[in-house]
Amino acid sequence: MSEILVLVDHSDGVRKPTLELLTLARRLGEPAAVFLGRCAESDVEALGSYGARKVYVADAPEFDDHLVTPAVDALARLAGACAPAAVLVPSSLDGKEIAARLAVRLGSGLIIDAVDVEAGPEGPVTEQSVFGGAYQVKAHVTQGVPIIVVKPNAVTPEPAEVTPVVEQITVELSPAAAVKVVSRVPRERSDRPELTEADIVVSGGRGVNGAENFALIERVADALGGAVGASRAAVDAGWYSHSHQIGQTGVQVSPQLYIATGISGAIQHRAGMQTSKTIVAINKDADAPIFELADYGVVGDLFDVLPQLLDEIGKRA
Repeated sequence: MSEILVLVDHSDGVRKPTLELLTLARRLGEPAAVFLGRCAESDVEALGSYGARKVYVADAPEFDDHLVTPAVDALARLAGACAPAAVLVPSSLDGKEIAARLAVRLGSGLIIDAVDVEAGPEGPVTEQSVFGGAYQVKAHVTQGVPIIVVKPNAVTPEPAEVTPVVEQITVELSPAAAVKVVSRVPRERSDRPELTEADIVVSGGRGVNGAENFALIERVADALGGAVGASRAAVDAGWYSHSHQIGQTGVQVSPQLYIATGISGAIQHRAGMQTSKTIVAINKDADAPIFELADYGVVGDLFDVLPQLLDEIGKRA
């Protein structure tokens, strides 16, 4: 069975998107994780718990001190050595750039932001949402090693305990690794899950009607253990930070539950959340386009509906 290379997303441990990729990789072949940087024993155990039969480790300061080129060098070397059946990469800003550069390096086909991956007669078959969510398409790579970037929450991680073989690799950096990181500023952290990885997202739009009213959106998100999102209109108005903008020009999410409050459902926003598993819309305009997409809709003022929702959550907690 051919190896499926999985680029590990790690920051203070192996992150959830990697566990999702390992789950998908088991459908296609033999998962082999690619860990770039200092790999702890706990990291190897976490990868093995989700089916990684092999862990390739490349530990060099260049992976922290330079931008994406060293990662491309490592994946290109491995792809040439082990002839994988596919390379799976998490969908992040770095992940997309790594995948694109790797595709050029290998002369391979590239699929971005898949929401599902299955084995097919001619290689992995992906599902994507395209043209702002107007269509769902299936595709497969016809040339070279399939390189597939997968959106978070594409699949529920499923444990499959194995004991991985750890293989240390050395990577010769290409001259293109000329951009060096000179400083870092820690990002402010909260107790809420990462927006792109959250199982539940509660978003507010123009109907929230002010930055101070986002406190209500945050209360609902915290009660459900979810993350907070915002529409472009709310972000442009300065009511919430740009890092929380969901849409075609912001973050794309695919949670198990998406609650849209005071959001009309413009195509710009729908492109960022329409692959959510269950969508609940709350809007006082019964003709709002968001209701066309929603699994459940509540026509009403969010300032009346959300307090009732919080009361009900409290009763069931």
